[in-house]
Order: sequence, then structure tokens, then C-alpha cells
Amino acid sequence: MLRVGILTSGGDCQGLNSAIRGVAKALYVRFDSHVEIYGIADGYRGLIEGNARLMNPEDFSGILTLGGTILGTSRQPFKMMRVVEDDSVDKVKNMKENYKKLKLDCLVILGGNGTHKTANLLSQEGLNIVTLPKTIDNDIWGTEMTFGFYSAMNIATNVVDCIHTTATSHGRVFIVEIMGHKVGWLTLYAGVAGGADVILIPEIPYDIDEIADTIQRRNKNGKRFSILAVAEGAISKEEAALSKKQLKAARTLETQYPSISYRIAERLGQKTGQEIRVTVPGHFQRGGSPCPYDRVLSTRFGTAAANLIAEKKFGNMVALQNGAIIPVPLSEVAGKLKRVPLDSEVIRTAREIGISFGDHP
Repeated sequence: MLRVGILTSGGDCQGLNSAIRGVAKALYVRFDSHVEIYGIADGYRGLIEGNARLMNPEDFSGILTLGGTILGTSRQPFKMMRVVEDDSVDKVKNMKENYKKLKLDCLVILGGNGTHKTANLLSQEGLNIVTLPKTIDNDIWGTEMTFGFYSAMNIATNVVDCIHTTATSHGRVFIVEIMGHKVGWLTLYAGVAGGADVILIPEIPYDIDEIADTIQRRNKNGKRFSILAVAEGAISKEEAALSKKQLKAARTLETQYPSISYRIAERLGQKTGQEIRVTVPGHFQRGGSPCPYDRVLSTRFGTAAANLIAEKKFGNMVALQNGAIIPVPLSEVAGKLKRVPLDSEVIRTAREIGISFGDHP
């Protein structure tokens, strides 16, 4: 009897249930009644606490289009995994013991960057691990695409689309703040797809004067409005010169701003004399039903994970490279961030149609 555990960790996103379904259905088809699948509740916390249950084939029916995760999720910071806190719980020890208590042959883990660090840790500790890359940020090393990204991009793009009508009607400058603390894939793609005039991403420090000049040039050319797509992790050229500690201290002092977009709005208002409005779609970008692309991609990832289990090729993440689904060693993925390259063809395309990145290219 093959015994497989599944957990989802970190932030939720579209396509998690589609991927879970893909893993389960492929295992049932291949092994029929000779496989047992155990759903582990609330991510790594469930594995630490031993909170798991035997799933039935019907548990995986009707979830292809369902958002969120039927298993529940939680955030368990990687840097705290080996730290024994006040509750005296040895997290790594507990996870290994509960894996053995369940008599698992493999643990399938769906998650983002932090999740993959812990997955690699567990693999190094001797557990059989297979992972699937999920995140709306598309920032996992080793895969061209993560499931959740396209669905979130559709939502963010729709926000930019909808803002256009009111911005045009009132002749205002609108900032749409898009998720992405460390990388700008989502903001870049949604900005281009939505026709933003300015795109600010963490990889390209911005000059507030350059943004103001862009808005004023548009005004002189008869454009009464401007749309800015701003990643929540966007930084100015002055901030880019600071150390991480200095940047954190500087941001801590700016308690009057709910987020970076409000600070940018205030400064642009001072420099341009225009009315600046901010829209923050926030967690809407992670919610709802997965788009068709993500349903297909997550299903492909899920079935590929089942194949790796059958072939006993553990210690790998399934990834999309050159249109094919392939295994990538966890040791090559963990701890690496896939940033938007400055020579990205999409950035070049955006610049060539006049989109500003708030810098001096």
C-alpha cells in the first residue's frame, strides 16, 4: 500500500485545489485501491501537530474550479523551523515523527519560496518529498511559471481596466497597488496588459521626479489622466542605496502611510498639483476561481508529481521549462528568488511603447 501525504503551505492562491486534484486523481488511476492519501491540515502546522486525515476519492471531486485550499494553510517561517520557542516544540523533530507515524512513503508539498526552503530541509532530513510551485508572484526559481500567477494577473489587470474609465472621466492620476513585495512579475504583466502609463517594480528603483515629469508630459500632450501600476515592494533610488536594516528603519518611521502607494501619491500630488487617488485590490488578487490556464498548469504539475512518486524520484519540484514539465532538485530551488531580469523582453516591450518605469534608462 502506497501512503502519500499532501499539504499546502504559505499564502493561498488560485489553483491549489486543482493541483491537489491532479495529484490525487493521477495516483488513484495509477494505483487504484493500492494508494492512501492523507490530507494534512493547515500546512506545516498540521504536520507539526499531527493533524491529518485519510482522504477519500470523492474528496477530490468538484474542486477543479474551487479557489483557496480544501486542506487549509498557514505561514510557518523557515527561519523559525529549528527554533524551539516557549511551547518547547521541536518543529523539525515533530514533523519527522508524524511523517513516520502516518507511515508515509512520500509527502507532497504545495507552496512558495519559504515553503520550498522547509521542504528542502525535510528532504535533507531523510523524508521523501515532492513539491509543486504555487504563488501569484511567479518568483520561484527553476520554473518559468507558477500556478496562481495568471489568475492573479487577470484580476489585477481587470482592476487597471476598470480604473481607466473613472480616471478618464475625472482627469485624475490613479495608482493601482499590486501585490509583490520582492519581485515585480505581477505588476509588470498586469501593467502592460492594462495599459498603465507608469510601472514601478522592486527591481527598478524609481525617481519621483521622473514619474512627475512623465505625468506632466502626458498633460501637455492632452492626456488628462495617468495610471500607475505600483508593486507593493517598489523602492525609490534613495531607498535602494540603503542597507536592509536602514530601509526597514526608514519605513517604520513612515507610519502615516498605509502603504508605499500613499507615500508616492502624496509626493506626486505636491510635485504635479494634480489629484492622486490610490486603489489597493489587495487579497482580491489571490481569491476566486482559477483561470483556465492555471487549471491546466496545476493539473499538469499534479500529474507530474504523481509520476515522480511512482518512479520514486524524490527531492524534486515539478517545474515548467521550455513548455515541458520536468523535475528540478529542491537543492537548486530553495533559497533562490526569481526576479524580473532588467533585460526582460517584456520590460523592453513596455519601454518601446512609452511606458515609464520611473527611471532613466
